[in-house]
Amino acid sequence: MKKILAIFAALAIGVSAFADEGMWMLPLLQKMNSKQLIQLGCRLTPDQIYSINHSSLKDAIVQFGGGCTGEIISENGLLITNHHCGYSSIQGLSTDEHNYLEDGYWAMDKSQELPVPGLSVTFLVSMTDVTPVIEKAEKEARKQFKGSEDLEDQVAKAVRQAGEALRKAAEKDNPNTRAVLEDFYNDNVQYLIIYKTYRDVRFVGAPPASMGKFGGETDNWMWPRHTCDFSMFRVYAGADNEPAAYSADNVPFTPKQSLKISLRGYKDGDYTMIMGYPGSTQRFQTAEQLKTMVESNNIGVKARTLRQDIMWEAMEADPSVRLKYANKYAGSANGWKKWQGEDLAFKKLNIIGREEQKEADFTKWVNAKNSRKEKYGKALEDINSGVVADRQAGLDARLFIESLMRIELTSIPAQLIGQAMREISTGKDTAAALQAAFERVKGTYKDYYEPLDRKEASALMKFYRENATPDNYPSFGGKDFATLDIDAFVKDLFDSSAFTSAEKAEGTVAAGLAAIQADPAYVFYNDALAVLMKIYPASSAHAGQIAAGSKAFAAGLMEWKKGEPSYPDANFTMRLTYGTVKPYSPKDGISYWNHTTLAGVFEKEDPDNYEFRVPAKLKTLWENKDFGNYLDKDGTLHTCFLSNNDITGGNSGSPVLDADGCLIGLAFDGNWESMSSDVMFEPDLQRCINVDIRYVLFMIDRFGGAGYLLDEMTFVK
Repeated sequence: MKKILAIFAALAIGVSAFADEGMWMLPLLQKMNSKQLIQLGCRLTPDQIYSINHSSLKDAIVQFGGGCTGEIISENGLLITNHHCGYSSIQGLSTDEHNYLEDGYWAMDKSQELPVPGLSVTFLVSMTDVTPVIEKAEKEARKQFKGSEDLEDQVAKAVRQAGEALRKAAEKDNPNTRAVLEDFYNDNVQYLIIYKTYRDVRFVGAPPASMGKFGGETDNWMWPRHTCDFSMFRVYAGADNEPAAYSADNVPFTPKQSLKISLRGYKDGDYTMIMGYPGSTQRFQTAEQLKTMVESNNIGVKARTLRQDIMWEAMEADPSVRLKYANKYAGSANGWKKWQGEDLAFKKLNIIGREEQKEADFTKWVNAKNSRKEKYGKALEDINSGVVADRQAGLDARLFIESLMRIELTSIPAQLIGQAMREISTGKDTAAALQAAFERVKGTYKDYYEPLDRKEASALMKFYRENATPDNYPSFGGKDFATLDIDAFVKDLFDSSAFTSAEKAEGTVAAGLAAIQADPAYVFYNDALAVLMKIYPASSAHAGQIAAGSKAFAAGLMEWKKGEPSYPDANFTMRLTYGTVKPYSPKDGISYWNHTTLAGVFEKEDPDNYEFRVPAKLKTLWENKDFGNYLDKDGTLHTCFLSNNDITGGNSGSPVLDADGCLIGLAFDGNWESMSSDVMFEPDLQRCINVDIRYVLFMIDRFGGAGYLLDEMTFVK
């Protein structure tokens, strides 16, 4: 292991040629990236970016909610992220009478900031390499239990105990924090990461969906782009500035550091860096793993096309249904479109073929030396044989989850009973536990439309029957699924279940656990789940073998490519990526600028298309040339711009920073031509799409009339 760590430490050699690629670990910036940062134009030291001894840029960056990034932009805890990151929170606060999603919202003082139940933001406190500690525990366990039949179980137990001891000690030494152990480079390196989470977060403002989601799914993953993709929140704390549950007595959080905002603009070649929480990449996967991923995602595309068409029809017909299903549709459609682009990019860029060639070259290198054959010779065989063996079951499980498990009605009583059982385990009696669980589950109905779910249920059951093998057909009450009259079955299911509304469900919950379990929706869920429980074990039967092979493969790649840039796959830990403002040419005869302007909004405007509506107030500002101080030096209002930073899902909302660490934009998307970027970085094609901070400020000030918020920000001109 010490040799592997030494290889990682040496990987800074030759990185400058690939400065735009990489999701770099913050504690290793000084060792791996300091020279490249300087060469590219950064005027900050690694210590100013990440430090545990004093405030640094990382103290202004947060995990936002469950899968985005945000940043603090004032000394009063003001936070900015993408509109699509705040989307579910804004939708949850909206009603037919106060539709903040459609109409936008601006708190005109702190008393109008709206608490968001369940929303939290998390700050990184520190990251510490604890690989030697974990390695020592493993080594001692292997020595102690050598020859034992349960050797591997004992080793795993010892490693878990060592990690738990580290975690508990860290939390004891750092009050109000949470410590986690994360592995990197396919489990070759372990870090202890300490986080601090604040749970009183309030909605400050956002533009209407016509601006925050301008272009909708049509423009998603596309360039040119004109989306004003931002929303604003404020973090609150107790009087001691520590995390506290929501209270009217809480005060705005005072950060260790907040970002300054640049009004200077940018030009081609200007340095950019992005700090955030990229979610997941697959740059250490084999060709067999990638083939399975593509097959699995194609199942998701087909199922979601069916479901989304039904949703969209209902949303177009009724504004109330649009509000209820806006977040569900957006969440489904984002992956649906990404997977389609990924499939096209895999074919166009020969991703599988290139990976196969890399593996052939790796194997040749391994076989040239006996010591390497001993360490890495079985890695690819272990991965690929396990993947092939588990593949069909995994595809079967994906089909099941994307169809039968998407019927909302049947999941409601299952959620209810699951939450009630957790309450019972704490000592509550059954009736009280059921009632407490129902109070939580009841919120589901706010965003539920029974006629839509009914239509989806019929379509999804038919889809499953057409695509599943008969061996995986469910038996609903002993009925033959192959010949079942699905429309009649669904009608009876929805007509007879009490869980189609909160009012009907209340009586069944009051009647007790047996009544809930007898409800047709719960019976359906259990009958369907029995099929998944049959399929699922086979989908991960070789998980241990694949994990061991993946660990050896990653270690081998590091040794083989010693001296070339390397960084671990994204795993929703904070990373830095650096690059420049840069245009691109997607194909012969086409060249894109590095930015778009407000003029493009009106070129795309289509009053009859929900995705391309333009608010009347924006038209007035445009006609009156009322742009405030937010124009670029070229005399136009820039809306979005391109950089070649290496990002993925989870980076949404991440700050785009200039050479001095000042905010110039928010990252919100990637481009269609490089949708294979989670697997391979394409320097000529891969671009990060960012909303210009000056467009954001214009929208807050001139459009939203909330210019007072700018008074608490710090600007650099």
